[in-house]
Amino acid sequence: MSKFVEANEKIAEKVVGAYKKIEDGVVGAYKKIEDGAVNTYKKVEDTCVEKLFAKDGETVEEAKARLRGENNSEE
Repeated sequence: MSKFVEANEKIAEKVVGAYKKIEDGVVGAYKKIEDGAVNTYKKVEDTCVEKLFAKDGETVEEAKARLRGENNSEE
């Protein structure tokens, strides 16, 4: 192989490696942000259900099931 082809391949490998590192960093950061947003939403949702919709002695999960209509034994 010529020196030009070898040099070109080395450059291509480094560019691809750098791109992968950037991609992994961006995807990792996005996943962290997404997980944080989802977890925060779930906390807010649970708090709202607990404060606004749960009956006395009812857990958050029981209240959610009742609101979804999954509980057939309505009071």
